[in-house]
Amino acid sequence: MTVEEFEEFYAQAAARLTGQLYVMLGDLHEAQDVVQEAFVKGWSRRRQLDREGQPEAWIRTVAWRLAVSRWRFRRRTSEAWKRGGAPPAVEGPGPDHLVLVDALRELPPQQRRSLALHYLCDLSVEQVAGETGLSTGTVKTHLARGRAALAGRLQDPRIEEAPGD
Repeated sequence: MTVEEFEEFYAQAAARLTGQLYVMLGDLHEAQDVVQEAFVKGWSRRRQLDREGQPEAWIRTVAWRLAVSRWRFRRRTSEAWKRGGAPPAVEGPGPDHLVLVDALRELPPQQRRSLALHYLCDLSVEQVAGETGLSTGTVKTHLARGRAALAGRLQDPRIEEAPGD
């Protein structure tokens, strides 16, 4: 099946297949998703679909299997939550957290990434360099500049500096 033939097949069959899967599943959005995903899978096999002679049946079968797979995954997930109980309640971010996030957003992306990898992910300077593709010297520079920029942005205006500081 050529690209043009597959596009024509899609135009002719997508709505019909979506309707068929909608009837089978009872969920229009799910039917649209699985039919679309089945067509994506069919795209890479379009030459094979042509030889088999029943591309619509193949797409319908793949879409059905995707729907069943999703249903099984949701069922297993639901059962796991029931066995393990709901996750513990987590408090929302406090004002200090929000100030830190805003300050981090103001940093250049490489500084922010270097700080996050080093301080939040607990990676060494060498590991940060390996993950970012930067030299260790550049990572150290990003860390130093990022800390300095954060220090200026995170000073509490309610605290007055002592005279002589």
